[in-house]
Amino acid sequence: MRVDRKETLRYLGYRGQELDAKTSQMLEEVATELEAASSPKSIYREYDCEVSGTQIKLGGLLINSRNLAVNLKGCERAVLLAATIGRAADLMIRKYSISNMAKAAMVQAAGAAGIESYVDQIEDSIRQEANNRGYYLRPRFSPGYGDFALDYQRDIFQILECEKRIGLTLTEGNLMMPSKSVTAVIGLTTEEWKSCQMKKCSLCAKTDCEFRQEGE
Repeated sequence: MRVDRKETLRYLGYRGQELDAKTSQMLEEVATELEAASSPKSIYREYDCEVSGTQIKLGGLLINSRNLAVNLKGCERAVLLAATIGRAADLMIRKYSISNMAKAAMVQAAGAAGIESYVDQIEDSIRQEANNRGYYLRPRFSPGYGDFALDYQRDIFQILECEKRIGLTLTEGNLMMPSKSVTAVIGLTTEEWKSCQMKKCSLCAKTDCEFRQEGE
């Protein structure tokens, strides 16, 4: 798992500003420490996918979400994915919150960049294997986006056996622990023209895309 330094700065709100030496050094220290201490783990499984109106059936999971239905329209198969970079970021945030709040904020951003980078790697592997079978990937879509309710986290956790397989747990409010973790649905389609190769919607100029995810 690698922490993307530019993405870390983006999460911190930097938009092309020149970094001072102190901030640059802190970024490198935090990123290097997090990379060394993290223990990334993931699990994903592929299922038949059926979409009817706002209803989606993935294997035995039934989901009601207009936004996810749009994302998966035309997909014959879909992947359920869960991934985490482990507890390192949470422990570092707790440690630096006592002694250095600026560094704690840097860890928060670096952790977000780290889990995204790790999930990108997993998605690349899924894409390569899917392409070999004539499928193309839709943008990954996570509970909490649009009207894809966070409550579906519990179903995904149960199906993927997240606690048993990768040590990922849920709070009563359906938040993941460790916090730098992701669950997502990735549609597989035979329609190449709808495949998206962009890593993040924020990097794409196509603002009218039907698959665009706000905040991404």
